[in-house]
Amino acid sequence: MYAINRELKLNKKERSLMRGMAGFRRFVYNYALDLIMASWDFDGIKVGDSKRLDAIKKVFTQVTMNKPEYTWTKKYPSTVYQSAFQDLKNAFSRWRKALGEFPVKKSKKKGDSFTVYKTSGIYPEKGKPAIPFTNRVVINRGKNIALPGIKASTPLGFRLKERVNFICSSQTFTVSRTADRWFVSFVLDAEKVPPVIHPIEKIGVDLGVKTLATCSDGTTYAMPITTKIAKTKLQLLQWRNRNKVLGNKKLKIKASHNAHRFYTKVAKKHAHIANIRQDTTQKMTTDLSRKAYVIRIEDLNVQGMIANHKLADAVSNNCFYEIRRQLTYKQSFYGTKVELVDRWYPSSRQCCKCHHLQPMSLSDRIFNCQNCGHLQGRDENASINLENAPSDKVRLAQP
Repeated sequence: MYAINRELKLNKKERSLMRGMAGFRRFVYNYALDLIMASWDFDGIKVGDSKRLDAIKKVFTQVTMNKPEYTWTKKYPSTVYQSAFQDLKNAFSRWRKALGEFPVKKSKKKGDSFTVYKTSGIYPEKGKPAIPFTNRVVINRGKNIALPGIKASTPLGFRLKERVNFICSSQTFTVSRTADRWFVSFVLDAEKVPPVIHPIEKIGVDLGVKTLATCSDGTTYAMPITTKIAKTKLQLLQWRNRNKVLGNKKLKIKASHNAHRFYTKVAKKHAHIANIRQDTTQKMTTDLSRKAYVIRIEDLNVQGMIANHKLADAVSNNCFYEIRRQLTYKQSFYGTKVELVDRWYPSSRQCCKCHHLQPMSLSDRIFNCQNCGHLQGRDENASINLENAPSDKVRLAQP
């Protein structure tokens, strides 16, 4: 599958509509989560989570939506609440399989999102199957997109800031908000054709604190200085507004207009920092995937490294786990193999020439072998050791 993400160019009326639909989805998700947790208190009912949520869905559509105080829920497409129930089913399924945390309630602070889709096809005659692809939305070239069930201000649909360069089709559309910007993402039934030839057969990549990544072929990648500048501006903004009254739900104090403006500024700063990191890591992992067939990285204990308050900021800023995740899912895109070297393998303490082991502190940036006298940068030496690690210390990375 191939996904496309585009930023929407909305007016005030469309922004209000998007926020309302996101609030509707959030209300349904929290409503279903409360009821399914309450249903567990009844003894003697042995029913799975999926069937419980199906029963809750019937209660919501047949009882709750017909109450006078909930008539506003009928203004929005039915696919919004249907996708909310499906998301909750997936969340409980992941939790039962120990693949994720227990589902928690949605809140405005964590952003807005909702999903819409086209439900069914057109049946030309009774008893005959639907015409192929009639349950999909055709997306034409240009800077407009039509979302199923949502009425836009223009006949062509919602405006995009970046054009779509080809005609495509999709069934499901997810609209999300980051800071004050709205995005739409949709999936195409297409696959990327991976390259057949890579210039390098095998490469070792050492992720570090001082340098983002050091490769065994001598290539280095660094996190831009703009990240540090943006984080400094964020700290100054928060410090200058440290005494601002931002509202209190328990005391029923509403946030002022200046407080909402402050929240928007902080969200923009956080989004700017996240975009810098995402751009850097995506370009780095794509370059590595195009260059090498076998990519070896260390299986780092990121959670344990963040527990060290002296390293926490540098480790979280360099996105160690995100780099591993991107390299792993790009295996099918670029025809690569990502291998994880055992975390106890002494790549930093071993000489890449004579394999002599010696103690190394984190402050030692130069590896000076006490056996053969080999002198090399600490990270370069570690990357070569990762490339030449024995096969019993290496395993294939799984998505």
